[in-house]
Formats: sequence, structure tokens, C-alpha cells
Amino acid sequence: METNGKVITEIDSGIVRHGRIIFSHPKSNSLPSELLRKISYEISVLGENHDVRVIILQSEGNGAFCAGASFDELLTIDGFERGKEFFMGFARLILTMIRCPKVIITRVQGKAVGGGVGIIAASDYALALNTASIRLSELSLSLGPFVVGPVVEKKIGLSAFSALSIDTEWRDASWAKSFGLYTNVYNTIEELDSTINSLSEQISKYNPEAISKLKSIFWEGTEHWDKLLESRAEMSGKLVLSRFASEAIELLKKKS
Repeated sequence: METNGKVITEIDSGIVRHGRIIFSHPKSNSLPSELLRKISYEISVLGENHDVRVIILQSEGNGAFCAGASFDELLTIDGFERGKEFFMGFARLILTMIRCPKVIITRVQGKAVGGGVGIIAASDYALALNTASIRLSELSLSLGPFVVGPVVEKKIGLSAFSALSIDTEWRDASWAKSFGLYTNVYNTIEELDSTINSLSEQISKYNPEAISKLKSIFWEGTEHWDKLLESRAEMSGKLVLSRFASEAIELLKKKS
């Protein structure tokens, strides 16, 4: 596996007519800038592909779904502009997902942290294993879930988002389902994949124009998010330069 991770896109233009994006990184499928750009690009390309009716987003392996931001890259940030640009990678991915005209189904086979939770929240339909716990750990790193905050809050509500942000504790898959982050939870990979395949086939038969209009309703009220998420990226870009953040990230990196 490549050091900076990789993204593989598979297209099935047969009965199901779906595009599958698989991202991976050797460190628990974490997300450096390059990987964020690749995922955003592939979603944009599939969104314009008329042979693709549904997009499935998933990570590689049977371990973590996504460990969030790359600690290695966070520790190399040495200025505000670079910090802002790193967090803009998450902002652009979220915007690409919610503005894509195709339904995005996210397959969550394991734990998700920080930015990984943001990806799940930006999906239109997320299905998970019963072991797929979630956590917003940003405050424990002396940062905050600023960029992913709007999309997570929109999906699970302010009260649940506040609790998840403040205590930074793990929530199990049942909790995530109860607050609408997951549509359903399964006991086995086989059940999870079978459901995703059946759902993809079902959606692929629907009118693409109706799907596109439905998505615009799902994400109504996000028209100003370009500016909002940029301002949130600026917050994180400043905070990541603090002594508090560098010490907390370094400590957590040693433990991981």
C-alpha cells in the first residue's frame, strides 16, 4: 500500500450501474491532503458519468473505516495558510458529496473518527457493521470539529452533536443509528454488502432527474456552506499551530 494512501474507482455499468470508490491508507485509513483531493475528484467524475446511477463510498480492509485527519501531516503544518488549506480538504470533500447529483451510499465496516464521521454524515445513506463506533476527538487534540460540525449537526441534531463534540467519547453503532447517522446496522460483512448491493440495484432503476432534485432537498439550507466551511477551516488552521494542539497530537500519535 502506498505511503500516502490510494483511491480505487470501479464502475459497474450493468444491472446495478454503480460507481464504487475505495480509499485506503496504511494508518487506519486516515486522510492526508492528497487522499482528500483524490476522493473529491473521483466523486465529481462519477457525479457527471451518465452510466453511473449510484455511488458507493468505502474504505479498504476489515479494520477502521477512517481514522480522520493524518497526524503525520498535522504535525508538519508550520503556518496559517498551510493549516487552513489542510482543513479545506475536508471542506471541499463535504461540499462535493452533498452537491453530487447522485445518491452516495457509504459502507462503514469499522470505527470512524473525526473527519471520518464527517464523511459518513455527508453521505445520503450510510450502512454499518455493529462494531462501527464513532468519535469526534478534535477537542481532545485542542482543536474542535469545526469543519465537519455543520454536516454532523445537520444529520444528528445540535444536542447530539454538542455531546459528541464536548466529551469526545466513543459512541457505538446503535447510538449512531438512533440519531440517524447510520440508516441501519448489521452483524456481518455479508449482510452489509448484500444490503448495499440490493439498494444500489433498486436506486439505479429510478429517474436520475428525480434523484438529483431529491438530493437538493436533502441538503437544502447549505447554499452558504462554501463561506461557512472556509471560515471553519480558518479556525482550525489557527488552532493547529498552538502549543496545546502540537503537544496533544504528538502524544496521541505515539499512542496510536
